[in-house]
Amino acid sequence: MRAGIIAQKVGMTRIFTDAGEHIPVTVLKLDNCQVVAQKTGERDGYFGLQLGIGQAKVKNVSRAERGHFAKAQVEPKRKLAEFRVSEENMIDVGAEITADHFREGQFVDVTAKSVGKGFAGAMKRHGFKGLRATHGVSISHRSHGSTGQCQDPGKVFKGKKMAGHMGATQVTTQNLRVVRTDVDRGLVMIRGAVPGAKGGWVRVFDAVKKALPKDVPQPGAFRPPKGSVAASQDQTDSASESGSKADEKGQE
Repeated sequence: MRAGIIAQKVGMTRIFTDAGEHIPVTVLKLDNCQVVAQKTGERDGYFGLQLGIGQAKVKNVSRAERGHFAKAQVEPKRKLAEFRVSEENMIDVGAEITADHFREGQFVDVTAKSVGKGFAGAMKRHGFKGLRATHGVSISHRSHGSTGQCQDPGKVFKGKKMAGHMGATQVTTQNLRVVRTDVDRGLVMIRGAVPGAKGGWVRVFDAVKKALPKDVPQPGAFRPPKGSVAASQDQTDSASESGSKADEKGQE
């Protein structure tokens, strides 16, 4: 079980294939999504990762949160979320998750807070038919009708479908396909619509009901934290590559 990602919903657009077919996609942006904390089996009883995304102003962060971010040596984050992972898929604190964490063609599940619709009637909220247009019905054509029984039991049961607040709840859409990823710009494009409003935060997981592709990175695609051995090795490799290119130019 791998960690998911936190992303910001940018909006919807479409992508054209080589055959001329257009695919509607939702664009999600990763804004410096980093590992803030680890949950271990010895200390917490389970294995998990706390991720943070976005940059928050220090004045808007509490003193306890400042200490939490300082311990992880990361900038204050606007949004935090926790993901359960298996022990072998733990990622170091400070590592930045990249857009190629998911492969093109992979199925994912997306969770977000749905768009709030305010107070809605039974027809809009639950799809009720409504009352008749004639035969004695006047004014109350869009009402939901009777809600209870007679003297026995003489009450309305909990959970009865009635008018009320619609939307603004946690929604999960399953089995959405990843169409394209852009590591340089930190974009993940998912086919179709995902829950949430523009600018809202969404969580993306590996699909529960679909098999995980064999070529997905384990434990994930990420940039190592600054100052780590892996980061130092990457800098050494890049320096050696640039040096070799300079030598080649000098020989020419």
